[in-house]
Amino acid sequence: MFASLTEKLSGALRNLRGVGSLSETNMADALKEVRAALLAADVHFKVARDFIDRVQAACVGQQVIKSVTPGQQVIKIIHDELVRLLGEGTTELAAKRPLRVLMVGLHGSGKTTSTAKLGRLLLKRGARPFVVACDVYRPAAIDQLEILARQENLGFYSDRQSTDVPAIGARGLEAALQQNADVILFDTAGRLQIDQELIAEVKRLHARVQPDEVLLVADGALGQEAVNVAKSFHDALGITGLVLTKLDGDARGGAALSIKAVTGVPIKFVGTGEKAGDFEVFHPDRLASRILGMGDVVSLVEKAQENLDQQEAERMAEKMRKADFNLEDFLAQMQQVKKMGSMQSIMGMLPGMNGVQLPDDAERQMKRTEAIIRSMTVQERRKPSLLNGSRRMRIAAGAGVKVLEVNQLIKQFEQMQKFMKLMKGGNQKKLMRQMEQMKGRGGMPGF
Repeated sequence: MFASLTEKLSGALRNLRGVGSLSETNMADALKEVRAALLAADVHFKVARDFIDRVQAACVGQQVIKSVTPGQQVIKIIHDELVRLLGEGTTELAAKRPLRVLMVGLHGSGKTTSTAKLGRLLLKRGARPFVVACDVYRPAAIDQLEILARQENLGFYSDRQSTDVPAIGARGLEAALQQNADVILFDTAGRLQIDQELIAEVKRLHARVQPDEVLLVADGALGQEAVNVAKSFHDALGITGLVLTKLDGDARGGAALSIKAVTGVPIKFVGTGEKAGDFEVFHPDRLASRILGMGDVVSLVEKAQENLDQQEAERMAEKMRKADFNLEDFLAQMQQVKKMGSMQSIMGMLPGMNGVQLPDDAERQMKRTEAIIRSMTVQERRKPSLLNGSRRMRIAAGAGVKVLEVNQLIKQFEQMQKFMKLMKGGNQKKLMRQMEQMKGRGGMPGF
C-alpha cells in the first residue's frame, strides 16, 4: 500500500544529499515535496500540514552529526515524527480477563474475517477465545463466522431463529463464560454507510454485554472516508481501538497516517492479506520504517519464528552445508516460505526493498515450479539424474507446462547444486565465477 509514498519520499529526500548543514533554504524544497507526497497518499491536509511544521521545527538549525549526512538526519527526524503520528508504543488489548470485545464497522470492511483472525492470534498466545455471531442481516454471515471459527478452533455461538441482537449477545456471553472462555468477540452487523438504525442497535448491544474494548474495523483502502467513519463510530460508542484491513492492497494509505491523529484512537491491529495468519499487532515504529524503505526485520523474524519449523530449518541447513540438497528438500523449503505470506509482503520487510515490486507473475511462477516438482515421483525428486527425456515429458504433461520449463528448472537446480558444492569445498575463485554465471539467469524459478 505504501510503495508509492515510499518512492516519493525517497525522491524528495535525495535533494538533501551532499548538503553540509540544514537550513530553512535547503529544507524548503525537500519538505514541499514531502508534503506533496503525503497529500498524494490521501493524508488529511491538516495532518500533513502539522507534520511538516513539526519536521521543519526539528530540522532547522540542527548540527549535522559527523559521519551522518543531512539527508540521513532528516530521515531519522521524519521517522520519529511518523511514529508520533501513528501513535507511539505498542497498542495491545486490555489485560482484563474475561475480556469482552465488540467488533464494529461498515459492511465490506472485513469485520467477520478480522474477528476470526483476531481469535486465531489470541489462541496462539494462549488465550481461550470465543466468537458470538451478532450479524443477523447479511446473508450467510453466521455461516461464514461458524466456518472460520471451526477452522481456527474457536468457541462459537449463534442463534439463527432470533433477530434480537442484544439478546443474542447476552446469551452468547453466557455460553462463552460457561465454556471458560477468557476473550469473547462479538461480530456485529454493518451497513453500506452509517445510519441511525445501525448505531442504535450497536448501542443496545453495547449496553447489554458491557464490552471492555470496542474495535472499529476500517478498510484502509477507503482513504479519508475511513477517518470519517471512525469519527462517527467513536462519537456514538467510544471506540477504544482500530483494526485497519487491506493494507496489502494498492490504495494510497493515507487513512493509516491520518486516522490516529484525527480521532485520537490508537490503531491496535492491521490486516495484511487474505490468509488467516495475515493479521498483526500494530507497531507504529515498524510501519514508519517500512514507509521510509528501512524494512521491518523484527516483524520478519517474528513471522519466521511463528511459521517456520526450527528442526526442519536446521535439518535443511545441514543438508545444504553438506551439498546434499535435492528437489524434495527444495519443495519442503517452498512450503515453509509460503507459510510466511506472499513474496511481496516478505520483500516489504527487507531494508531497501519496500518499494521494489516483484514481477506480476512471480507468485504464479512459484506455483508453476511447485506443480512441476509435485508431478515427479519421490524417487525422481531425490535423484534428479533419473530425469530422462520421456520422464520430463510426463512431468510437463502432469504439471500442465511445456517441457522447456521442466528443463529450465532442472538446469537451474543443477547450477544451485554446483554452487553448494563449491561453498562446501571453499573454492572462492570458482565460487565467484559460478555466482557471475548465475546472474541474470533468475536463480531458482519463483525466487
